[in-house]
Amino acid sequence: MLFVCRRYKLLSMHSDVAPLVEAGRISEEVGARLSQLAPGQYCLHKSWGAGKVIDWDIRSGKITIDFEKNEAQTMGLQLAITKTEPLAADHFRAQKLEAMEELRALAHNDPVELVRRTLKSNGGTLKIDQLERELIGSVVPEENYKKWWDGAKKLLRESRAAIVPTKRTEPLVLRDENVSPADSLLQDFEAARDFKAKARALEAIIKDFKHFKGNKEAQEAINKSIDESVRKGMKLHLGQALDLLVGRDEMMAASEVMELDASALRVSDVIANEGAKIGEELGSLPAARQRMVFEAYPAAFGDAWVDELLAIFDIVGPRGLAEIAKLLIEEDQSAELYTFLRRHIGGRTLGADSLLWVCRERKKSSEPVFDVEVGNAILSLLERDVMEDGPRKSSRLQSYFMEDRALIADLLENTENNEVRNFARKLHQSQIFAELDRKSLMARVIKACPQTQELVTGDGAEKKDDGVISSWDSIAKRKEDLEDLISNQIPQNREDIKIARSYGDLRENAEYHMAKDHQKVLMRRQAEIEASLASVQGTDFSNVDSSEVNIGTVVGFKDAAGNSVTYTVLGAWDSDTDNNVISYLSELGNSMLGLKVGDKTKVQSVEMTVESIAPYSKG
Repeated sequence: MLFVCRRYKLLSMHSDVAPLVEAGRISEEVGARLSQLAPGQYCLHKSWGAGKVIDWDIRSGKITIDFEKNEAQTMGLQLAITKTEPLAADHFRAQKLEAMEELRALAHNDPVELVRRTLKSNGGTLKIDQLERELIGSVVPEENYKKWWDGAKKLLRESRAAIVPTKRTEPLVLRDENVSPADSLLQDFEAARDFKAKARALEAIIKDFKHFKGNKEAQEAINKSIDESVRKGMKLHLGQALDLLVGRDEMMAASEVMELDASALRVSDVIANEGAKIGEELGSLPAARQRMVFEAYPAAFGDAWVDELLAIFDIVGPRGLAEIAKLLIEEDQSAELYTFLRRHIGGRTLGADSLLWVCRERKKSSEPVFDVEVGNAILSLLERDVMEDGPRKSSRLQSYFMEDRALIADLLENTENNEVRNFARKLHQSQIFAELDRKSLMARVIKACPQTQELVTGDGAEKKDDGVISSWDSIAKRKEDLEDLISNQIPQNREDIKIARSYGDLRENAEYHMAKDHQKVLMRRQAEIEASLASVQGTDFSNVDSSEVNIGTVVGFKDAAGNSVTYTVLGAWDSDTDNNVISYLSELGNSMLGLKVGDKTKVQSVEMTVESIAPYSKG
C-alpha cells in the first residue's frame, strides 16, 4: 500500500523532478513543491504579484518567472520555493496574466461575472478596498472605476450573485449558486445591519415578492425582524424607522396570507408618540413614502389629524409639504389648508419651502391664496435671512424669484394701485439683491404696472445707495466675527482638510468632502462680511429727529382695545426681536419710518395708533 501511494505521488510530479525524488536526492515534499514551480505553472510573490514560470534549470538551481511587476526575473530555486506561493491556473490573478483582454471585455459587458470570478478566487469573500486593488488600473481604468463600480453594485444586487455591503468595512460575499431567489433575498435582509440596508433589502423583497407568495413563515420572520429593529432604533433614527415600517406595510398589501398582529408596531403608533418631530425626520424619504406616513395621521390623531398635519407643513421639506397639500385637497380639507396659508402669509411666518411651493403651484393648488401678499412675504423672509447670522435658508426661493420671469406680473395681477406701489417700494429699497438684479426685477414691475415708473425715474426716485446704517457696537461685533473667521475658523478648516486628506481615497472620504464643503461656506461668509463692512455707515443714534419715526427712535403704539406695544427702530444689524428691537430695513421697520404721533398703521396685521415717539438712548 505504501508503495502504491509513493508511486502515485511520483506520477503526479513533474517528469524532471520525479527521478530526483526516486533516487533520494530530494524529499517528496520538496519534489511536490518544485513541481508547482514547473514551466507553465503560476505562483504569487508578495512584492512582485502573480507570475508565470517561463523556464528552469534544475541542475544549476535557477528559475525564470514573468511577474506582473518584474518580467523575466531569474531566481534561485530554493529562494523561489520560500518566497512564492502556488497559484492555480484558474485563479483570478493568473487570469490577469493570461487573459487580460478577456477580463477587460467582461468589465464592459458582464461586470457581475467579473466580480464573481474575483470573489471565487479569493474564497468567496473580499472587502471593497481589496476588490479595488484587484481591478483598478489593470482591468478597469482608474478614472472610470467609481462610475463602473456604482453600476456593478446595482447589477450585483439585481442578480443576487453576491451580498453587497453598505459599508466599505464589510465584506462582499459570493452567494451559493444553488440558493433559491427567496433565500438569497432573505440572506440580504438578515445580513443588513442598519436601517438603510434593511430598507434596501426590503425594497428588493417587495420588488420580487412573487418568490414569497404563500410563504407565511418567511413573511412572519421579516415582520418580526422589522418590528424589533424599529422598536430598538427609532429614537435615534426616526425617519429611517418610519421608512422601514412603511415598506413593511407595502409588503403586507402584496401579501395574501399575512395580517398584522394586534401587538405589532404601526406607523400611526410612531406618529402619535413623536408628534411634531416627525416633520424634521421625513425629508430623506421619497414622496410616495412620505404620503403613506401622512395617510396614517387620521388613525393617529382622530378628529385633530388636520391640525397635526398642518403643524409640520412648514418643516417637512418641499416633497413633504406638496404631498400634505395634495392629501388635504383630496380629503376635502382644502379650506383648512388655505386658512393656514393665508394666516402665515399675512403674518410673514411661512417658510421658504412653503412660499416656493405657493409660487410654483399658483396656477393650480395654491391659486386661492396667491396674490401680492405672497410677494411681500417673500421679500420679508429674504430680508430676515440676510440679516441673520448662519447659513442661508432661502437661496432656492431667491433664485426662483429671480428666474421665473412671469412671477412678478402674476403677483401684481388684479392688485390695487396702493398695494402695487407698496410692493414696488419694498423691492426698490431692498438690500437683498445686487444692483443689476434689482433693476431687472424693477423693470418687470414697471412692465406689469407702468404707474410705478416714478419710483425709479420721477419724484419718487430713491437717493443713491450709500450703504446700510448700523450702530458702532454692531459694526464692532461684525468685525470681531470677521477676525474670528480669518484667525481661527479658516485656519482650523485648513488643518481639518489636511487631516482628512491623510485618510486617503478622496473619492469616498466623507470627512474630506465635509471639510471642503465647510471651506466654501467659510470663504463665502468672509466675502459677505467684508462686502457689508465696506459699505456700512456707523452711528450712535445721537441728535435723532423724534418728530416722526426715524432710525434711532422708540415708538409706542396702542390698539382700539387699549393694548400697548413699544418698538425700537435701529440700524440694519441691530435687531433683537425678543425685545422688539427691529431693523429699519425690515418690512415692519420700514413701514414705520415717517409716521407721526396720531398716525394709524397696521402692526403685525393689527391696526394701531402711534402714541409716542422718543429718541433711543443706549443703556
